[in-house]
Amino acid sequence: MKTKMLKISTLLGATAIFFATSLAAADANAAGIRIKCEKKSNRSSISVDGRNLTPGSYSAVVKSGDNKAVAELKSSTGDEVEFDFDSDKGDIVAGAVAISPIFIQGGKVTGQIKDADGFIIIEGTSSCRVR
Repeated sequence: MKTKMLKISTLLGATAIFFATSLAAADANAAGIRIKCEKKSNRSSISVDGRNLTPGSYSAVVKSGDNKAVAELKSSTGDEVEFDFDSDKGDIVAGAVAISPIFIQGGKVTGQIKDADGFIIIEGTSSCRVR
């Protein structure tokens, strides 16, 4: 009986260690988001970058106050994808999504990265640099 109990407790211990290390490994590869934003008197600028993503197509949504802007689907480069939103005409011509110079409200922006089916993969909020 003691031998059987020892085998069961050894098996349970090994199983617990396996799951604990699996969770730590999964966390290390979790998707990440970085949101950078800047508000000037005549300009709003936002960058949403995703990392550790499964290669595929993604879109981005940014919100600030009652304002919302959406970037269309684009393919990731490896496991990363980058989206720019700006009110500067030069940056818009270079590919940024057009937003109003007063888009950023209250000094904060929330960004989301969505997969091709529209499901939110990751979301974050950032305080903006105000100049």
